Amino acid sequence: MTESTFNEINEFVTQWNDNGNRCKDCFLRLKQHCEGMDGIRLEWIARPGITYSLRATHSQQADSDRNLFAMIDIIDDDPSDRWLSVCFYNDMVSDPDEAGDYVPEGLLGQDALCFDVESWDDGHLGYVESRLSEACSCAAGGSDE
Repeated sequence: MTESTFNEINEFVTQWNDNGNRCKDCFLRLKQHCEGMDGIRLEWIARPGITYSLRATHSQQADSDRNLFAMIDIIDDDPSDRWLSVCFYNDMVSDPDEAGDYVPEGLLGQDALCFDVESWDDGHLGYVESRLSEACSCAAGGSDE
């Protein structure tokens, strides 16, 4: 992550007044999980009033139609009640617990699998972290099965 990106995210997080649902902590946990994966680059795209997106790309990602493997969106339509939507290309992750939502053309115009995070839940966060690791492995050239 570039210093500029790091600073932008830190400034945003510092100003984020969580409403008690702990989505801010959820975001920080998922961000930290991404930072711990080898070969990834994180990009921050701020669209105030809509979303703040943390986008993860793997250095080995060869598919030019897919310039990321995961997107962690902070939904900002109501800044006092933010929540997260963590999206993947549908064919890059599994969903054995059927906890995600299939979204046709939901990730940069391609079919997606998205997981909503509306409050702190260790089990759900662990499940989403597993999907992040799976998508990273797939993007790096591993199996997507």
